[in-house]
Amino acid sequence: MKKIRFFLLTIATAAITSCASTHKVTTATANNFGQLRLIGQQIIPHNMPFKGTVTGGLSGIDYDASRQQYYMICDDRSELAPARFYTAKLYFTAQSFDSVRFTNMTSLLQKDGSTYPGAKVNPALTPDPEALRYNAKKGCLVWSSEGERIVNARDTILTNPGVYEISPDGHYLDSFALPPAFRMQATDNGPRRNGVFEGLGFTPDYRYTFVSLEEPRYEDGPRADVGDTTAIIRIIKFDNNTRQAIAQYAYRLEPVAHPAIPANAFKVNGISDIMVLSEHQLLSIERSFSSGVKSCTIKVFLVNIDQATDVSQINSLKTATGVKTVTKSLLFDFATLGKYIDNIEGVTFGPVLPNGHKSLVFVADNNFSAAEESQFFVFELVP
Repeated sequence: MKKIRFFLLTIATAAITSCASTHKVTTATANNFGQLRLIGQQIIPHNMPFKGTVTGGLSGIDYDASRQQYYMICDDRSELAPARFYTAKLYFTAQSFDSVRFTNMTSLLQKDGSTYPGAKVNPALTPDPEALRYNAKKGCLVWSSEGERIVNARDTILTNPGVYEISPDGHYLDSFALPPAFRMQATDNGPRRNGVFEGLGFTPDYRYTFVSLEEPRYEDGPRADVGDTTAIIRIIKFDNNTRQAIAQYAYRLEPVAHPAIPANAFKVNGISDIMVLSEHQLLSIERSFSSGVKSCTIKVFLVNIDQATDVSQINSLKTATGVKTVTKSLLFDFATLGKYIDNIEGVTFGPVLPNGHKSLVFVADNNFSAAEESQFFVFELVP
């Protein structure tokens, strides 16, 4: 989901920086997953030109160990350039994060091999790219779109969200079956606008794909709010062989972290990405933003779905009884860094560090706004 730009506070224009602080910045650890130690931070310049496009809107990231490169999807809805993803190299050690270098740009292609049109050309076919993962077993990529839902007196545009399999050069291969509960509707039913398929990830054996909604469906209850713990979203489990959904799980969101200024201005909390650790365990990123508050509130949770109810046959979580939601425990709160944190929307494991510890990489979507930053954070996962 994109933050509403005209509510943002002005901050310094982004420039390349590095942070080599290595003090521990952890909150509670969870189930022996480990502790996060900040290695460093980089910020790419605002609207940095690359291969005929401007960079920004980085909404998902994944690491390809065989090529030692990162894939990053851009959430430009074919407005500044056709919908696309980038590849990049990140240069870091256990002691410092030195630089980010973009290496290529690839357009996302429709079934007929053409690029996706922008809303001014054909809004019904305009995608809203949000997540991207590389399937090393099949040698392909999978990306998600939030679709579109515009219902007003002048027009009605309903474009379903989707999950798509593509080749590394962007060509369409296939799509995952969309359960009826996630089809866009003109009435207050189904998914909310900009609150749909924001995160996805594969199990380590590539047998399953998990896809997370950002915000609750209308039937599942209200959006997150300050002091309100009733907002529940769904996580969908797909079989990668059939591309069919085989289960859904309920996930209770944290409240919105801060009141908006003014009180009736835009505010949100939802899942901006997930990373799958096993068939039963995920990492989730909850991103809270309130107009008039400089930083986003970014919290990373360790999630367990082992005892959660399969809610795929339940239409309304708001009225259902006896549903066991997933359990989650706070792994890390970005507020502990004591610095400006932007709209973090992507997470991936990076390469194993020379000391044998895993690295964890986060990326922030700047919404192509000079008031925001395209941030990269690299952490060491300390056992």
